[in-house]
Amino acid sequence: MSPAENWNEPELLIRLKAGEEPAFGELYVHYSEMIYARLLRLLKDTDMADEVIQELFLKIWEKRELINPSNSFKSYLYTIAENLVYDHFRKVARDRKLQESFRLMTTEIYSHTEEDLLNKESKVILDKAIATLAPQRRAAFVLCKIEGKSYEEAAKIMGISISTVSNHLVKANVTIRTYLSNSEEFLPALFAIALIGAI
Repeated sequence: MSPAENWNEPELLIRLKAGEEPAFGELYVHYSEMIYARLLRLLKDTDMADEVIQELFLKIWEKRELINPSNSFKSYLYTIAENLVYDHFRKVARDRKLQESFRLMTTEIYSHTEEDLLNKESKVILDKAIATLAPQRRAAFVLCKIEGKSYEEAAKIMGISISTVSNHLVKANVTIRTYLSNSEEFLPALFAIALIGAI
């Protein structure tokens, strides 16, 4: 977290609006921990909290031009975070029904051998999706999501900051999910999306 004497939020927000990634990184480091703690209290699940906070800061980056440096950025973050939590609960309620229907369908249609083949096809598609990432983004994704390393470990290996690792992961998840969603191989891609959610 930045020392209080060096913290100039309005200036950082102006720089963020201009598209400066270092400013985004500073704001992420300053606010992510406290917002993550709040999300964890609401969601009671670390994976869900991690997913929501990534989505939150991705929205901040994508909508950075709409930020008003004169207003409370903390309140702005909390408002978006709470809306994302509500959206998440609605999505979970809907997805549980879809997942159960899908599970029943695959249980009835596929034998174990066919399911193994489908999983292999899914991993091939996932590998193709990962291959579309820029080198640094791909490295961060593989280290954290495939090899299970922490953001701090990945940052040391790659020689970059933790906030940059997080930024790479947020954008990598969006790119990979978009790639899989557009795949013509429906069932393998669906399994691959589920695999991404698991890791």
